[in-house]
Amino acid sequence: MVEVWSPNALGNYGSTFLRGAFTSSSAGIAEFQTIFPGHTSSGANHINLMVHTSSSMSGAVSHVGQVFFTDRWTDIIGQYTNYAQNTNTRVLNAQDANYAVANSAGYSAIVE
Repeated sequence: MVEVWSPNALGNYGSTFLRGAFTSSSAGIAEFQTIFPGHTSSGANHINLMVHTSSSMSGAVSHVGQVFFTDRWTDIIGQYTNYAQNTNTRVLNAQDANYAVANSAGYSAIVE
């Protein structure tokens, strides 16, 4: 099972943030559909992921991580209604230590 969560368009994790859990196929693939997350002031724009070893959220966790978006995508989406009202200080990918770790050792955690 894969849990995903991200802030709403305004960059808030409050009562209107986005969260879901999806079971994977026998090939280990989990698909989900969500809106583009709003940026927070605590890190580069991303979606959080938690992978469980079973089909239950109470199962052991095998991975916790983030997938990121290019700064350009966040710039473009940020011009649209709701996103343009986001008042959080923007953190660029190059300024986020988690982004650097997620994209090291030959891995790419960028959604294009």
